[in-house]
Amino acid sequence: MTFKTLRYEVADGIATVTIDRAEKNNAISAEMRADFRALADEVYGDDGVRVVIFTGVGKTFCVGADVSTFETDWNTPAFRANTRLLTNFFNDLEALEKPVIAAINGTCVGGGLELALACDLRLAARSARFGLPENNLGLIPGIGGCSRLVKLVGFGRAKELVLTGEIISAEEAYRSGLVSRVVEDDALTAEARGLAERLRAKAPQALGIAKRVLQNSVSADLQTARTLESFGQSILIKTADHREGVNAFRAKRRPRFEGR
Repeated sequence: MTFKTLRYEVADGIATVTIDRAEKNNAISAEMRADFRALADEVYGDDGVRVVIFTGVGKTFCVGADVSTFETDWNTPAFRANTRLLTNFFNDLEALEKPVIAAINGTCVGGGLELALACDLRLAARSARFGLPENNLGLIPGIGGCSRLVKLVGFGRAKELVLTGEIISAEEAYRSGLVSRVVEDDALTAEARGLAERLRAKAPQALGIAKRVLQNSVSADLQTARTLESFGQSILIKTADHREGVNAFRAKRRPRFEGR
């Protein structure tokens, strides 16, 4: 599939999605929202894709909404519809039963950070910068930013980042728990690819169910969370991949998981 604002490449079971609006610092436009919607269908429907990587062209991951189009693209009648497209895509990304990695190569603010928050794992280049400066425009992070951030970094730190609109470094993002690791700029692509290759070798159904159980455990009570774990395990223990894992362990070889 071809997109207007994204580059989409699949190789060896790993899909790389590159946000490609360099002339606008990879800002989110109406065309990009449409591309995101089509992308969700693509990655959901392609069984050959086991892991997804998001990154941006140039020195920017994504700066969020294209402010130059606010008077037209984000006018009041269209606002809720436009917001719903992004909210649904971020929700779909979070619910995708495949690991999603954000390889954050540069500025990652506003809706760009909300996109990264919807990914499972976040790797940052050392030069990357993060923030939710929506209050400078009289707005709030309204596409999952507040709700995801508070669960990731805690109530106090999330409140500070949202209320101040502070832009923080990659190292501070790491200390806050916003990203899982920081690497040198020229090592980011290889680091993300290496992580994707390790995840690609895992049992796909186990990864997918782990994602769903973990996500629901955030808001579930302890007993419900443990019930979800039990149900997930009861499904996985009957899979061919589980049998392959046991056989490989006993034979002291690497398992060959096929997603069955």
